[in-house]
Amino acid sequence: MTTPHNSAKPGDYADAVLLPGDPLRAKWIAETFLTDAKLVNGVRNCLGYTGSWDGKRVSVQATGMGQPSLSIYVHELINVFGTKRLLRVGTCGGLNASVKVRDLILAQAASTDSTIVKDGFGAFNFAPIADFGLLRSAADKAEARGLSAHVGNMLSSDIFYHIEPGMAGYGNLPSHGVIGVEMESAALYTLAARFSVKALTICTMTDCLVTGEALSAADRQSSLKDMVALALDVATQS
Repeated sequence: MTTPHNSAKPGDYADAVLLPGDPLRAKWIAETFLTDAKLVNGVRNCLGYTGSWDGKRVSVQATGMGQPSLSIYVHELINVFGTKRLLRVGTCGGLNASVKVRDLILAQAASTDSTIVKDGFGAFNFAPIADFGLLRSAADKAEARGLSAHVGNMLSSDIFYHIEPGMAGYGNLPSHGVIGVEMESAALYTLAARFSVKALTICTMTDCLVTGEALSAADRQSSLKDMVALALDVATQS
């Protein structure tokens, strides 16, 4: 069964799917890491591939930017194509000076300024969290590889350009342990909880909003390789 957003056929996706935002990053992951990668979705150029990693079947599907876009692809991956483990791989900004550029953030939870989560729970404030098994696996594997990884709260913001300059746009969140900011994880974790599947976000911190430090293009690509290899191992071995 296809959808308006996905031309894949039943069985085209593996149980485990990596979720970059950028379609070209999905293509890069498929071509760089996967064996026998096959394009399974090209609708709107939001590319999806399935291949194998270390002999195990795995997929990668771009989600576009932001929680509304990700929610479409994740909802369909779970409910139409039967995926069971979804790992977002991307970049994020840093909200704590102890997190250095090139470091990984493993999003234990995801705060948000979006109503995309709030609207589903009435008077309650739902707390979107990662699957503990995936999180523990990622933390253990990162430590074994000597990767600098931080487990903590991520902000999934609908706003990239805040009216307030610099850190002012993030209010009290950094003082309450929120260490990074991106645009997708809260919706991912909420949908995973709703449909009883597993999800985790792993991000490379590329721009520190506290110090102004940022990765060069070359360093960014090298760091992404470490992150993707880690995510593939977690996705296929958990």
